[in-house]
Amino acid sequence: MILVGMTISEKILAQAAGKSRVHAGEIIWATPDVALMHDLLGPVLIEKSLQKLGGRLYDPEKVVVVSDHCAPPASVEQAEVLKTTRSWAREHDIKYFYEFRGACHQVLVDYGHVRPGRLIVGTDSHTCTAGALGAFGTGIGSTEMLGVLTTGEIWLKVPETVLVKWQGELSAGVMAKDMALKTIGTIGHAGATYQAVEFTGEAVKGLSLDERLVLTNMAVEMGAKTGIIEPDDQVVCFLQSLGIENFSLLNSDPDAVYTRSLEFNAAELEPQVACPHEVDNVKPVAEVEGLKIDQAYLGSCTGGRLNDLRWAARILKGKKVSRQVRCLVVPASQEVWKQALREGILEVLVEAGCIISAPACGACGGV
Repeated sequence: MILVGMTISEKILAQAAGKSRVHAGEIIWATPDVALMHDLLGPVLIEKSLQKLGGRLYDPEKVVVVSDHCAPPASVEQAEVLKTTRSWAREHDIKYFYEFRGACHQVLVDYGHVRPGRLIVGTDSHTCTAGALGAFGTGIGSTEMLGVLTTGEIWLKVPETVLVKWQGELSAGVMAKDMALKTIGTIGHAGATYQAVEFTGEAVKGLSLDERLVLTNMAVEMGAKTGIIEPDDQVVCFLQSLGIENFSLLNSDPDAVYTRSLEFNAAELEPQVACPHEVDNVKPVAEVEGLKIDQAYLGSCTGGRLNDLRWAARILKGKKVSRQVRCLVVPASQEVWKQALREGILEVLVEAGCIISAPACGACGGV
């Protein structure tokens, strides 16, 4: 038998399964390093079933609970969800419980739960965000999470990997969101279903960590199981700034097998926009320029990081948002909010007429 190399995703899953190697299509039992739940798809849905199974968690140290979708609450029902989540975390001795700290995916990064080589499962489809730091992050259902909480394991099919290369250098004003949308428009909203999307190339390596998080976050919009980028010195420096030294720097082998490979030229990329009613209905902004809008939303786990807020402040400084438009800004996390405050970014945005909301996910669902 000829043994071929493995992708970074395959290496992480092999490590989580306690095996020397795995291959695409193989079914494995894996041990997640982090089990993430948020308020809307967490304790409120699993507690009754958990009690039927004995009410004990396999390893509370691996559980992270973030109240973000209903925080701050917009109704009595949402307030009850927050209350239940808070009580559950206390009753089960959850060390890592975060409330009003921001969107769960950014919170995981801010507080060092995302590290290269880790397998991270979460009750939110955008858990793939963790791939920006070289982790395998994937969304699972609440029932699957119940199994993880009680047994410490989950079965997974090792996904095929799509290699997405972005070569060259981005033009001024073109960002990772444009790269993500162009990729999605090319692959399609279901074109990478249950596949890992590995981003590489000069343009990807040149992105800040903030921007890399956008690429991996939006992999799920192609149907992907995860999005991932090989970790480098930038990731190492970030983790060291948090006092973290314990992680595995894995990368894809030169002879790793990919189901397909796509290559894009970053220098040719224009700003992109996803038009109604599908995320893959992507067009250059120039094609829709002049279209009247009623609301602009900048925020949460895809567009509310420091780099996004800095760009918004540069554009809006000394200007005013039209009285016909509501501009809502939601920093991705409390840490992002504090840094934006220190840099004077929030003041610029408020002076321009933006509405600044608390770090959370509520606005994403229109709450």
